[in-house]
Amino acid sequence: MAEKQFAGILNGAVPGEPVKRDENSRRGNWGNQIEFVLTSVGYAVGLGNVWRFPYLCYRNGGGAFMFPYFIMLVFCGIPLFFLELSFGQFASLGCLGVWKVSPMFKGVGYGMMVVSTYIGIYYNVVICIAFYYFFMSMTNLLPWTYCNNPWNTADCSGVVGPSRINSSLANASAVISGVTELVNRTKRTSPSEEYWKHKVLNISDDIGNFGEVRLPILGCLAVSWVVVFLCLIRGVKSSGKVVYFTATFPYVVLTILFIRGITLDGAINGIAYYLTPQWQKILDAKVWGDAASQIFYSLGCAWGGLITMASYNKFHNNCYRDSIIISITNCATSVYAGFVIFSILGFMAHHLGVDVSEVADHGPGLAFVAYPEALTLLPISPLWSLLFFFMLILLGLGTQFCLLETLVTAIVDEIGTDWIIRNKTVVTLGVAVVGFLLGVPLTTQAGIYWLLLMDNYAASFSLVVISCIMCICVMYIYGHKNYFKDVEMMLGFPPPIFFRICWRFVSPVIISFILIFTVIQYKPITYNDYIYPNWSLIIGFCMALSSVICIPIYALYKIANSEGSTFLERLKSSLKPDRSWGPALMEHRIGRYAPAGALGPDGGLEARALKEELKEEEKEKLDEISLTIQGSNGSTHNPNPSPNPSPSPNPNPNPSA
Repeated sequence: MAEKQFAGILNGAVPGEPVKRDENSRRGNWGNQIEFVLTSVGYAVGLGNVWRFPYLCYRNGGGAFMFPYFIMLVFCGIPLFFLELSFGQFASLGCLGVWKVSPMFKGVGYGMMVVSTYIGIYYNVVICIAFYYFFMSMTNLLPWTYCNNPWNTADCSGVVGPSRINSSLANASAVISGVTELVNRTKRTSPSEEYWKHKVLNISDDIGNFGEVRLPILGCLAVSWVVVFLCLIRGVKSSGKVVYFTATFPYVVLTILFIRGITLDGAINGIAYYLTPQWQKILDAKVWGDAASQIFYSLGCAWGGLITMASYNKFHNNCYRDSIIISITNCATSVYAGFVIFSILGFMAHHLGVDVSEVADHGPGLAFVAYPEALTLLPISPLWSLLFFFMLILLGLGTQFCLLETLVTAIVDEIGTDWIIRNKTVVTLGVAVVGFLLGVPLTTQAGIYWLLLMDNYAASFSLVVISCIMCICVMYIYGHKNYFKDVEMMLGFPPPIFFRICWRFVSPVIISFILIFTVIQYKPITYNDYIYPNWSLIIGFCMALSSVICIPIYALYKIANSEGSTFLERLKSSLKPDRSWGPALMEHRIGRYAPAGALGPDGGLEARALKEELKEEEKEKLDEISLTIQGSNGSTHNPNPSPNPSPSPNPNPNPSA
């Protein structure tokens, strides 16, 4: 008895108190529902909320862009978000395992894995650059403030000259007294732009000229991957604790920057430019296309991350409520970040004597050129720079956690052996090491060209195709009536009629619209004045197709290996749900998922057998609690298994659970 009590203490139990256990002890669950919501918010709210949304706003009519943006949120974003959360939660499986619903479409899951791999590789490179700027901000004078550095060229013209280096940083008007002279120059390269091109990247002249590896960036990439691995070392058990900080602190920084931004000279002009609607653009199809794509990409649909995160929920969790909260929080963050960004850009435009639209750029140029230059104009600029880049790091890490967990969960669920479940940390380490090695080419002098190529091709067209096929499979192959019953069994109420209509009709139409619009409006990628060569664009298209091609290839493989003597029979067999499809745990497999031989839903033999089985399982769990230790991924295992264990009296009928 004393040995059992001592083992229970080692397991984290407090004598005399009930032990908190996972509902799914083999796979693990979130510590509580707040951890899931914060993780999902961190996944959806990323770097794109800071630079892509504000850019789209002022490019597409300012406040007028808000109207199609919120229309797309309501009719496409939230329904797709709810669909993926309910899909993963119902089966308690990642983006590969859930396709037991229709095995022929498992290629969609592999496509999601390919997309998450591409995004995870280049996304962490962006995070590592934010780490670099964060470390470089730990100084009394930001290194991109003046033009008297070895990497500067003759075209560099800072806001102030070197003679004012010793002037007080607290006096912003004194720091920017040379504005008039600079505006009259026909060509001006800012110190922050030259710092970005010549110091940070030392950018080459062509995408094929890799040059040398930028060792400072490579070191920061290693730091970034180490941080991600340590935060995921115990799966959702550790990442669920980290997100209390990584998902909430960016809002603290945004609020600090917002309060500071609106008090700056010219800030009101930037905010007015942000909010003033240009109603003539509301009829432009491109504005609606940009609004739909921004909703689609910012929520992270079709990446596999939403399915993965929801798979660790308890079966009866209200994912309908969660989808509303997370989606609205994500979009509200984009709008809020717009106020912060445009207040700073308005201040910058005021002192440079140019229009707001001329001081902002899209993508990394906005985060690592325009913002750093604006930060040099603020009093105590190193402090604001530290806060800004720390915010970027946390926003990026929140998304990166889910991308890595998506890949790890898919691998673990697919193999499914006891060894790999107990050693999930080893899988996480392996994925992190491979991700780091694949990211090394992006730290070369041509790395920025490849990063933008991956961002524009590997994770754009393919996401739309994957999401559209997912809707078709669930609603029309598996059957909308079956899925509505599954959701009702899980939540206790059927999905609202609005979501049923959107899932079946509205959302697929909108997704198809995005797909068609993307093809019609296609323009080859450029980076500033650099035009990508045709061979690099072919590589970009290959990356885009590499995820989509998984779908037909696996479908043909599955049909060829399915039961049946004719092609039609094998096709029908491959489309039917797998025998193990359904809730992962025995106590949730009721109705049409009940074991064979059970009586109907009136609670006869089925209810009695289930009740007896649950009693036996509960007794086994209580005996195991005091004899087990916590595993690396939050699951439990016996530290001293017997060489010839006796079979469990109640084996789990679902081997994937």
